[in-house]
Formats: sequence, C-alpha cells, structure tokens
Amino acid sequence: MLTHIRPVAAVTGALVLAASLTACGGSSAASDEKVVTVYSADGLKGEAGDGWYDKVFADFEKRTGIKVKYVEGGSGEMVQRALREKSNTQADVLVTLPPFIQQAGSKGLLQAYAPQGSDRVDGADKAADGTWTSIVNNYFGFIHNKKELPEAPTSWEELLDARYKDRLQYSTPGVAGDGTAVLIKAMHDFGGQAPAMEYLKKLQANNVGPSSSTSKLAPKVDKGELLVANGDVQMNFAQSKSMPNLGIWFPAKGNGKPTTFALPYAAGLVDKAPHAENGRKLLDFLLSEGAQREVSAVGGGFPARKDVKPTDANAVALAGLMEGVEVFEPDWADIDENLTAYVDAWKSATGS
Repeated sequence: MLTHIRPVAAVTGALVLAASLTACGGSSAASDEKVVTVYSADGLKGEAGDGWYDKVFADFEKRTGIKVKYVEGGSGEMVQRALREKSNTQADVLVTLPPFIQQAGSKGLLQAYAPQGSDRVDGADKAADGTWTSIVNNYFGFIHNKKELPEAPTSWEELLDARYKDRLQYSTPGVAGDGTAVLIKAMHDFGGQAPAMEYLKKLQANNVGPSSSTSKLAPKVDKGELLVANGDVQMNFAQSKSMPNLGIWFPAKGNGKPTTFALPYAAGLVDKAPHAENGRKLLDFLLSEGAQREVSAVGGGFPARKDVKPTDANAVALAGLMEGVEVFEPDWADIDENLTAYVDAWKSATGS
C-alpha cells in the first residue's frame, strides 16, 4: 500500500503564450484590469483544451469576469523568466514544481498569501512563511510504449540494455522539473551522488539527448519513436486519454521495490504582482472545494486539500497505480542549496 508522504514540487517546455502579455509592473491602471497572468510549469493544461487548467480557468473567468493570461514552460524556465522581470513584474501567479518553488521563494520572487482552503492543505505541502502552497499533488514516474514494450521495465539496470539505444530519453535536469527529478530519484535509489552519476554516465549511451520539455516526450513514446521516457503521474495519466500506448511505471534499483516521491504543482503570489488582488482571487479559486474535486476527474491528479477525497473513476485508477510503490521524501532544503552542484555533476558525468 502507498504510504502518503509529503507531496512537494518542473516540468518543462518551450514557452507557450496563450495570450500576449500587456500587464505593466504595478501601475494603478494595471491593478484595475480584469486580468491575471499565470506563469506555470506544463502538465495541467490539456493538449486538446480539456485539462484541469482549461476547466478551472474558464469557470474562474465566468464567475469573476477576470481573464487568465497563461504562459507555460519548464519549472526552472518560469522561475528564470520571473527573475529577469523582477524590476518590471509581469506575472501575478507562479506555479512550479519543487525544488523550483523553493528556489522562487529564496530569490524573493514570491509574497506571502495564504489562499482560502490552504488550512486544509497538509503543513508539509506549503511554505512555512506562507509564500506558496500545493494546488495539485503529483508523483514522479516513467512511461513506456505499451504496444512495442508490453511489459514495463522494472529496474534502472534494465534501461542499460542495448534494446533501448536511441529509444530512451529524459528531460534536462536543471531546466525541467521532471528532468531534475531523475537526478533526485537516482541519487536516492543508488545511495548518493557518486553512484547515481556513475549510472547516468552509463545510461547516456542509450539516451537520445536533451529535452527542455517533459510533456513533449509522451507523444514520442505513444508513437513508438521512444520506448521509455520520464514524466509524472498526473501529466502522463491525463495524456494517456488521447495517447493510448502510454503506460506509467516506477523504476527500482535491482530487485528492490519501485520508488517515487511527491512532485506537486505549487503556487504562489508573485512579489509586486501587477494584478495582486486578482492573483489572490485565482489562488482562492484553485484551492476551492469544487476545483479540488475536479483535480482527479478532469486533471488526472491528486487533490492538494486533505479534506477532498474524490471517488471518481480516475481517482480509483490513480490509487491502483500507486499501489505497492514506496514513496520517499527528498531533502528539499539540501536540493535547493546544492541544485547547481548536482546539475553540474550530471553535466560532467554525461558530457551534456
């Protein structure tokens, strides 16, 4: 049985502008606009406009008259963009995965705000200083092509086999949240940085190469261009509705238990947000009971509020998927402090 431990944390991709940005940093005119700008890691917006974001943003606009302007990219990419714009803030709400949400907080990109409903979010899943809270819980995972590879691999070691040469890819650590998660899980499973880098150096012989977007790997797996790629449960479960060849699995070390860790989407109000009040309203809405009940049914994820316990078909399937998977808790403070060193070690080991 799954023991739920702290769902905490980028996901990836080239910038996608759903609308052009017109907000100006903090002017009174801007603050009166009926808009809110969201910078977010990918995964919650549907490929066909049928994702959780699509539903809740439409509901929010209908309820409040506030239009959501949406910008999507990798978790690290979104933090870097917000950092570059710090003197002329464009975003109102930032949504990203660990360790990038912690990074945003430590760089002063977020202001404290406890959304309505955040008191129902577990204490481990929100910042002690009130700068961010999880809105959708999630877990790191891998995917395989069920048609060409009916039985999912079971171990890291299996992926070193020659059958995976140029048929395996994972997103770039330090850029993509899920790519960074590959490092975190490997260091946990192999017992430290050195053995993890030794393994990833060997795996590089089969790796297609870098990818800034984790979400773009799923279509390649579905089509059979790749046999295996990294991802996360929420995003890949949602994608599997339109990509029937996707299967989700969790690597183990050797004959050990499959492992994973929580990788939630966490949201915060951006410091000096040009439409701060609208940002607060959106954060309240994302954590409302109604929106949280749709996390599984529409988005294929896990509610952040512990008092919301959906029983829809997706919720049942997700619980079954996590059955027997050991969930560990990363040391996010260490990762936040040493992320650059870990990514540099990976670059050195893999020649990336």
